[in-house]
Amino acid sequence: MLILRTESNQTAVKPDKIWTRDFVFICLANFFVFFGFQMTLPTIPLFVKELGATDQFVGVIVGIFTFSALLLRPYAGHALESKGRQFVYMFGLAVFVLSVGSFAFITSIALLIIMRIIQGVGWGFSTTAGGTIATDLIPPKRRGEGMGYFGLSGNLALAFGPSLGLTLVGVISFTQLFLICAACGLVAFLLSSRIRYKKAVPPEHRTAAVKFDIFEKTAIQPSVLLFFITFTFGGIATFLPLHAIEKGVAGIESYFLVYALFLMLSRTFAGRIYDRKGHTYVFPPGTILIFAAMLLLAWLPSTTVLLIAAALYGMGFGTVQPALQAWAVDKAPGNRKGMANATFFSFFDLGIGIGAIVFGQLAYLFNYGIIYVVSAVSVIISLLVYMYLLLHASRKNNPSRS
Repeated sequence: MLILRTESNQTAVKPDKIWTRDFVFICLANFFVFFGFQMTLPTIPLFVKELGATDQFVGVIVGIFTFSALLLRPYAGHALESKGRQFVYMFGLAVFVLSVGSFAFITSIALLIIMRIIQGVGWGFSTTAGGTIATDLIPPKRRGEGMGYFGLSGNLALAFGPSLGLTLVGVISFTQLFLICAACGLVAFLLSSRIRYKKAVPPEHRTAAVKFDIFEKTAIQPSVLLFFITFTFGGIATFLPLHAIEKGVAGIESYFLVYALFLMLSRTFAGRIYDRKGHTYVFPPGTILIFAAMLLLAWLPSTTVLLIAAALYGMGFGTVQPALQAWAVDKAPGNRKGMANATFFSFFDLGIGIGAIVFGQLAYLFNYGIIYVVSAVSVIISLLVYMYLLLHASRKNNPSRS
């Protein structure tokens, strides 16, 4: 009887456990691939400038990467259900390593654009798979909290990657920098081989066919909201170092560190609030913080204001993003979790890509400051869309009110 009681207790406790062996491995792999990517994020624009291109090309090269990832995500989402998590994840990581490593030997803008497209393929497959694998491993009742912890692995990379990349580019060549970034992706690939993945269901055993389409309809609402938020990220990741230089403001390396620290701080509680209270308690406050950060970046008179903006943006984005991702996945059927993640990250990429291209044109025609004014407007649009969705849901649930 005692043994039976013990087994029953273990069964009751185990389903709620987040920090399993495989969850640790997916977090570590996610950290290293994001670390390699984050080191390239603020340095690619500098590399493009060194190759002799204008701000317009900076936006195009950043944007083409995200559009490449965007176009491949539906295929990644379908492959996650039909081919299995391991194939998609390790394929994406391998393509990422080879493409980033190739940057070390590129001497022309045309070739860089081609390899950025290929990098987008690897990024689209690996990040869609990584989020889905984490979703598989997290207990459903703790999904908001678990996705927050999973996001922390990327946030840790963000805390040190951009700052380290900007520091290294001042003391080593771009060739050496990109080889280091590729090595980080290789570590992620090796770690991914240690994960015990959810296996793909053979076609003859599926209760329903794995349908191929370009999105999961239950994930559309949070994904649209994310689009207007990540639109702002295109301006920060691509042009903030150049904006700071134009303004004569030092401390851009510290911006990314402060941003990531507050991002991580928000992840420690935002997911739990989402699980217990829902998105209405996290999305509006988060968007307001991001809006304030955009206004400060448009103004940007000093390093102090730069770092305050970093703290506000980190706290806001860290609150909003995991809640929206959990929202996107929660409503999807069990055999559509991969496509839900693909839909979510497609809109993530779309926001960054369109933002980078639009902001490249704005910077060329006007100045860098206008980028952050437009970004603030985008955040307000996201909040207005959210309020409309709440009002629509309220009327649908209570027809007498309308």
